[in-house]
Amino acid sequence: MRRLFAITTSVLILLALFAPAAFAAGPDLRHDGVLLAVNNDLSVAAGQQVDTVVVVSGDATIAGNVGTVVVVNGTATFSGATIGTLVVADGTADLGAGTTVNGVVRTVRGTVTQQPGAVVNGTIQALDTDLAAATATFALLMIPVLIVLMVGFALVSIIAALGVAAFGARQVRDVEALIETRPGHVLIAGIAGTILLPVLSFLLMVTVIGAPIGFALAFVVLPALAFLGWLVAAIWVGDWMIARSRGSREPGRPYRAAILGVIVLGVAGILPFVSGIATLFGFGALLLAAWRMLRPETTPAAGVAWTPAPFAG
Repeated sequence: MRRLFAITTSVLILLALFAPAAFAAGPDLRHDGVLLAVNNDLSVAAGQQVDTVVVVSGDATIAGNVGTVVVVNGTATFSGATIGTLVVADGTADLGAGTTVNGVVRTVRGTVTQQPGAVVNGTIQALDTDLAAATATFALLMIPVLIVLMVGFALVSIIAALGVAAFGARQVRDVEALIETRPGHVLIAGIAGTILLPVLSFLLMVTVIGAPIGFALAFVVLPALAFLGWLVAAIWVGDWMIARSRGSREPGRPYRAAILGVIVLGVAGILPFVSGIATLFGFGALLLAAWRMLRPETTPAAGVAWTPAPFAG
């Protein structure tokens, strides 16, 4: 089924690209119709004139006049034929004696043999070779673009991390404490938020009143929270590395931890799932910290002494 779909798609693309050239190939060709054979054979007799012939996984014997011939995963044998345009995709075309191709012959992983007495007035173009060359050129051109994008993202991440360290140092320390003391809770919160919040945004989108909120949640709030979670995880990584090397964390605002963590986590992100796992923990820690701030305070029962427990973070 996949092969048939791929072959059909190839035929449609080839017809869309190359059939117009056949109409302008010469005024002596009449366009009387289309012959299509799939998993079957066909023939065009001498003196017969056809607009387009398409052969898919079959053989064609052509001796008449045809505007466009498309051969996909098949074989076409020409004998004394007059052709406007010939396209061979993963197939074979044999141009016998007396055959004339007025237009261009294009091949995509195809083979064209030209016998003595056969004439090709156009050129024979190997599109697979041209495509490979174009792909290689595009890849070379994209290398500097990707480098510039990576450097730009790294600089933006460092600046954003420094901003978080400058204006939210206490909150960052609290979130880091949650990652260290309650990693299981943080992980569960991250997984739950990753699943439930997109579902909530979708449910809001399908309602008239909640649609603006749903779109804002899906395309603004969640990406911002994910990026902030990654920054928090990066600062935690930087703090952990500084504590391991110096015996204690960076005092005050964690500027050096922010720079070090972003660089280390950015490089480590080359490995699969590293950035995703770090973002999951940072995102979960943010959600857990927000829940602790927003949850209602419990009132002690009458006659029972109550002493507030110290905040673990």
